[in-house]
Amino acid sequence: MNMPPIDWKQLHGDAFRDTRVLVTGGAGFIGSHLCEALTQLGVRVVVLDDLSGGTDANLRGMPRVELVRGSILDQNLLLRAIQGCRWVFHEAALGSVPQSLRQPRLYYDVNVTGTLNVLEAARVNRVQRVVYAASSSAYGDSPVLPKSETMPPSPRSPYAASKLAGEGLMRAYSASFGIDTASLRYFNIFGPRQNANSAYAAVIAAFAKSLFGGHRPTIFGDGEQSRDFTFVHNAVHANLLAARCEKPLGGDVVNVGTGHRLSVNELALKMAEHLGKPDLKPAHEPDRPGDVKHSLADLTAAHRLIGYEPIVSFDEGLAATLKWYESSSA
Repeated sequence: MNMPPIDWKQLHGDAFRDTRVLVTGGAGFIGSHLCEALTQLGVRVVVLDDLSGGTDANLRGMPRVELVRGSILDQNLLLRAIQGCRWVFHEAALGSVPQSLRQPRLYYDVNVTGTLNVLEAARVNRVQRVVYAASSSAYGDSPVLPKSETMPPSPRSPYAASKLAGEGLMRAYSASFGIDTASLRYFNIFGPRQNANSAYAAVIAAFAKSLFGGHRPTIFGDGEQSRDFTFVHNAVHANLLAARCEKPLGGDVVNVGTGHRLSVNELALKMAEHLGKPDLKPAHEPDRPGDVKHSLADLTAAHRLIGYEPIVSFDEGLAATLKWYESSSA
């Protein structure tokens, strides 16, 4: 199944043309896809990234992108990078639940203090809106499905707590300083450019690396945990919708998913069959602390607030992702 390229211009028209925006973490997985869409929409993009989780190769071939190498902990660099920007897409973060258990203070510093720095720079420069990459991990392990934004948060890891704290800062700055903000709670985003080589790689990336290498994928726990796996172009679409939303969002939290879920066992089987390697059955390891059992997005508020509906199905996205991993490992 070949997925046709997304026509971002058809979806978003001229809403962004000839503007300047800042994308923190723009050389990373999700950030680079967002930059790609923005450049197709005629935007001058400034990327602030320390390349700890991304690479400048992710931005190769994108016109009108300026890469500023540095950290969101560098307040002076942030102030310079954000000058003249109308919108900020705040994607920069440390993103692994298991690693956050080993380095909780570092996760707090980067994900919370770094977000505060981004908002301060936005306030000083009178940015129109900050769109923040939040996380569905904020919901914790409540058995209630689907997850609605009105549910009380219950973070189960330092990572989840740090991302939830960022949502609080978004609301506070909207209420206190008149900077409009929105928090997009991502549900298990996957796609091309997602790093498969980290010890903490996301499950689809990790499975792809194992299967292409001829190895059995590793599942932590019984594999019956389920996720709302969401192709990266859906996250990009949600960011663009949130940025150009005409009504104030005031720090509102919005789920970004597909509204469908798949167990990790089903995922492993589907990927192995897609690659013609059904004999590579998963190997099971013990559960990991901080992981949640089930995740599924309620998209009611997303549709009402920003007009979001997924534009790429799971199967289309998985086929495109596996094709990319195949070509990048060749």
